[in-house]
Amino acid sequence: MYRRVILVSLFILMCNLVLAQKDTGFFKVPYDTSTSKLNMDAVYNRPFLTHKKVPVAVGGYLEANSIYTINDGITDGLSFQARRLTLFLSSSIKNRLKFLTELEFEDGTKEIAIEFAALDLTIHPLLNFRGGIIMNPIGAFNQNHDGPKWEFVERPDVSTGIVPATWSNAGFGIYGKTNKNNWVFGYELYVSNGFDDRIIDNEENKTYLPASKDTEERFEENNSGLPMISGKVAIKNRKFGEIGLSYMGGVYNKFEADGLMLDKKRRVDVAAFDLNFTIPKINTNIIGEAVYAYIDVPGSYTQQFGESQWGMFVDFVQPVYRPKWFKWENSTLNLAMRFDYVDWNMGMFNGTTTLIGDNLMAITPAVSFRPSPQTVFRLNYRYSWQKDIVNNPAALSSSWIFGFSTYF
Repeated sequence: MYRRVILVSLFILMCNLVLAQKDTGFFKVPYDTSTSKLNMDAVYNRPFLTHKKVPVAVGGYLEANSIYTINDGITDGLSFQARRLTLFLSSSIKNRLKFLTELEFEDGTKEIAIEFAALDLTIHPLLNFRGGIIMNPIGAFNQNHDGPKWEFVERPDVSTGIVPATWSNAGFGIYGKTNKNNWVFGYELYVSNGFDDRIIDNEENKTYLPASKDTEERFEENNSGLPMISGKVAIKNRKFGEIGLSYMGGVYNKFEADGLMLDKKRRVDVAAFDLNFTIPKINTNIIGEAVYAYIDVPGSYTQQFGESQWGMFVDFVQPVYRPKWFKWENSTLNLAMRFDYVDWNMGMFNGTTTLIGDNLMAITPAVSFRPSPQTVFRLNYRYSWQKDIVNNPAALSSSWIFGFSTYF
């Protein structure tokens, strides 16, 4: 029932905005492509539709695709997927006060999630307050994840297998940004709810941080009772690109109940490095991210549950042609390539020199066409090798994926 209420409410709001188009005050806030923007600005760096008589601006994006997958020579045939519909609602409440929320509907309405809902208080460019449901700034993809910005249908494996994609929690913090000449510097620092015991007690039967995304209580209760800290610093050269260093960590287990000690405090700590730059003259865009995670696993667990994990991805995007079809003056045809690697269990088995497996590697060549910067049509071919914990011959998987993603 609550899903129907949300859908009806959003439909009424959209209808009111559409009807407002009859007034000449109706306009679209353009997508900001200025070189002073960092990944931390992604939450507001989106196209919005607004009207001078309506205090709320509306935006969003849609992702849909077809997919044909073969796993070790076996296929279930062709499928069509409506992966996600995401809506943005923002409002300038008062001078120095603004609010934004991001609602995501996945697989139709199979899952409805509030990914971001925060109030921002601007004090100084270098000191701003944010509170509500915040997006933890670990890596770059977690904040800058909108489908229309990427040439690939699938999200990076490290951003879904180690860092929970679109990982957000209830919390508070500060952020700021400054610039001088061609340099831009930004930071974020938050305290929030965090992970819970599901990272080692889940259906995957391994250490798996994304399992905590299924804990809806994280928006109202912190499992450990101790805040998780997450923060990031980033620096950008307007002519070259951006690099960022980020950290997220805290106690994840319920170590105490009613004054009784149940266990020692067990931590999960995640560090990430990300980069995004363009090679001059040839305009090749390179985007990458590397993540390392350490998890204090109880000694009673077998080595099936890894204490150390790492992963990375790197994208190469090369514009090759700028056609003028249908009066699309800013259209671009791109060739792209992605490399993925994730290791959920680093190290060797105790008492042996045998490496622990449980890793995945993938390569994805792609062709994409953008009639405008806000819409992308994508053809991907993804080939992956995944090994189990004892390094048996890798399970092979290949997928043809065609789809689109667009802001609206």
